[in-house]
Amino acid sequence: MSDKVLIFGSTGQLGTDLVSVLQNSGKFEVIPLTHQDADCADDAAVRKAVLYLRPQFVINSAAYVRVDDCEDHASEAFAVNAIGGLNIARACAEVDALSVYISTDYVFDGEKKTPYVESDPTNPINVYGTSKLAGELLVRQTAPRWLIVRVASLFGKTGARGKGGNFVETILAKAKKGEGLRVVDDIYISPTYTRDAASAVTQLLENGVTGILHAANSGSCTWYEFAKTALEFCGLPTQIAPVSSLEYPTRARRPKNSALGTETRFSLTDIQGPDWQIGLEAYLSEKGHLAAGDRHHAALG
Repeated sequence: MSDKVLIFGSTGQLGTDLVSVLQNSGKFEVIPLTHQDADCADDAAVRKAVLYLRPQFVINSAAYVRVDDCEDHASEAFAVNAIGGLNIARACAEVDALSVYISTDYVFDGEKKTPYVESDPTNPINVYGTSKLAGELLVRQTAPRWLIVRVASLFGKTGARGKGGNFVETILAKAKKGEGLRVVDDIYISPTYTRDAASAVTQLLENGVTGILHAANSGSCTWYEFAKTALEFCGLPTQIAPVSSLEYPTRARRPKNSALGTETRFSLTDIQGPDWQIGLEAYLSEKGHLAAGDRHHAALG
C-alpha cells in the first residue's frame, strides 16, 4: 500500500506541481486539500483532516506570500505562516506523520555575498521572512519528525494565487505590448521552477530525509538578468534597462542576496534543481511561449 501524502495549499503555484509530480511518481497516494477543505490557520479543521486521513507525510505549502502586504497585515501573515505550521505540526505529532514545511529564502538578511546554505544563520529583515522563520521554529519544536524545505523566487504554470501570476508572465506581457522595461539589477536571487522544486521534495520524501534542506534551481542572477534571459528565449526585442532597487522603494525590505545553495550530504543533482536557465526554458516551453523543439540553453554555455 502506498504512503499517503496530505498537501495543504494544493492549488497554489508550488502546491499544484507537488500534487502532479508526487502522483506521477507512482509511489504515493496523494490527497490534495484546498483552503476551503481545511484552512491551516484553523487548528480544529487541520486536526480533523489529519486524524481522519492519517497520512504518513503532510506537506504544508499554504502560505501568505504577498511580501509587501505582510508589512500591513502582520497578524494574518503570522496566522498562516507561523500558527498554520504549528497547527499542522501538532496534528502530525498525533499520527506520527512527517511534517514537511515549505519555507523561503527570505529567512536570510541578504548580507552574504555567496548563496546561502542550510547552516547559515537566519536573520529575516521583513515581516514575511520573520513569519516564515517563526513557522520553521514552531514546526521544529512541535513535530517529532520534520522536514523544512526552503525554496526561492518561484515561478510555475499555475502562478501565485496571492500575486495574480508570476514575474515571468508580467515581463512577457509588458514586452508583447511594446512597453519599455526597467528591472532591478542589484538584488540577487535563485529563480526556481516549481516543477523542479516539487521534484526535489518528492525525492526527499522517497529517501526519508529529515532536517533543513534548500531546494532551488542552481546558479543565481539579478531580476534584470532573469527578465532579459526570458525575453531572449522568447525572441521578444524589447528595450530593457537595469536599474537600482533604490528607484523602486517597497514597503518591505528585500535581501540584497537571497540566492540559495546547498551543503546537503546528498547529490546536488538529487536535491538541487538544474541551472535556473534550464528551469526557465522548461517553464516557457510548458506555457507555450516556445516553439516545440526550440532549445536555447546550450548557447548560454
